[in-house]
Amino acid sequence: MVAVKPSDADAFVARPDAARPIVLIFGPDAGLVHERAEALIRNSVDDPADPFLLARIEADELSGNSMRLVEEAQTIPMFGGRRAVWVRAGGRYNIAPAVEALLASPAPECRIVIEAGDLRKTAPLRSLCERAKHAAAIACYPDDEKALARLVDRELRDAKLTIADDARAVLLPLLGGDRQASRSELGKLILYARGKGKIEADDVAAVVANASALAVDAAIDAALAGRFADLETEFGKLMAAGTSTGAIFWSGQRQLSELHKLRLAVDDGAAIDSVVESARPPVYFQRKPQVKTALRIWTAARLADAMMQFGKAALDARQQADLAEPIAQRALMAIASTAQALGKSSSRRR
Repeated sequence: MVAVKPSDADAFVARPDAARPIVLIFGPDAGLVHERAEALIRNSVDDPADPFLLARIEADELSGNSMRLVEEAQTIPMFGGRRAVWVRAGGRYNIAPAVEALLASPAPECRIVIEAGDLRKTAPLRSLCERAKHAAAIACYPDDEKALARLVDRELRDAKLTIADDARAVLLPLLGGDRQASRSELGKLILYARGKGKIEADDVAAVVANASALAVDAAIDAALAGRFADLETEFGKLMAAGTSTGAIFWSGQRQLSELHKLRLAVDDGAAIDSVVESARPPVYFQRKPQVKTALRIWTAARLADAMMQFGKAALDARQQADLAEPIAQRALMAIASTAQALGKSSSRRR
């Protein structure tokens, strides 16, 4: 199996393995997929702007001509230099036959970069590239907290800026889900803070609308409060914006885990207001009322059950990529149904 470990992905992209000229880059984080594909092309071609050195192919161009990719890979540059082919997979077009033909006669002097979406483990394209000795497969998942911290440090260092500890604590939960969206939010923050030298929490609150977490959290907040109409509206917005179900599940599991930790503190005798105010990482100020409401509705045991069910739904969505959207929506609806029942039970007790 030639799947590149997530921890080795950036090193592979920076120093591509000549023995594996065919590279499939895929996953739920579309921004990270594109960023790595672009970086791999830059590190494989002398001049990406030269059409003789870089050929770009869309999936529909390969669906009816499986040998087109082989022909492009074996083309010799007119004026010399390193050459690459950038393939954009996706949609209803199956490019596995074209890749299979290429694997039968790889061109070691040409780098083939295949940029794809979120592929399930049994997808033909993914299976081909993970099994072949001349290929590599790189999966791109939403950044975890450590990866986000490294991204923030790198971007701010390049901009000659520093960030206060409380500002960092506020910023990190607002990033993630999509690498390009995170970079976009950081870019706005850097532009806003230019000339200041140090970014403060107020700067983050003023500029970072949210790379993905706040948009996803609005849907999850609605589910946790049992507000079906709001959940339907917010979920529709996420789908219209092209938010990946992977980002929804990642953010949902993070939020459920954080809420469970806060609920345990409440069970130990702490007041809900003080628990929310002292939370680490801090709860974004616009979400504090929703988090307090959820803490009043949910018990720690029910949150633990919800985490298990949501995790199972995330696995189902990964295994059945073509049904990921309805699986995600059904998982959120199940949370909303439980919240509504818990809310009614709580009202009767009062």
